[in-house]
Amino acid sequence: MENVKRFNSFAEFYPYYLSEHSNSTCRRLHFIGTTLVILILALTIGRGAWMLLWALPLAGYSFAWVGHFFFEKNRPATFQHPFYSLLGDFVMYRDMVLGRVPF
Repeated sequence: MENVKRFNSFAEFYPYYLSEHSNSTCRRLHFIGTTLVILILALTIGRGAWMLLWALPLAGYSFAWVGHFFFEKNRPATFQHPFYSLLGDFVMYRDMVLGRVPF
């Protein structure tokens, strides 16, 4: 069994999260997936099309996991740190939009 790295806060976790996303293709795939999640969520709420909610994890995770397995060649942080990882996706997305994390 592998050692699970422990974090006391998201502020401690985020630098680790970024280090697990050093490949630019992986980051771009995360960006696409997170953009789709935001658009699907907006469409779901805007139209009351609640059946679209099933598409949220599919859109978000499929792009991210392709990035990890084929480009980053590591295991997604979701498996060990699901909440921090989900939050990390949105913080990295914001940081990419603001130019703090390169595409």
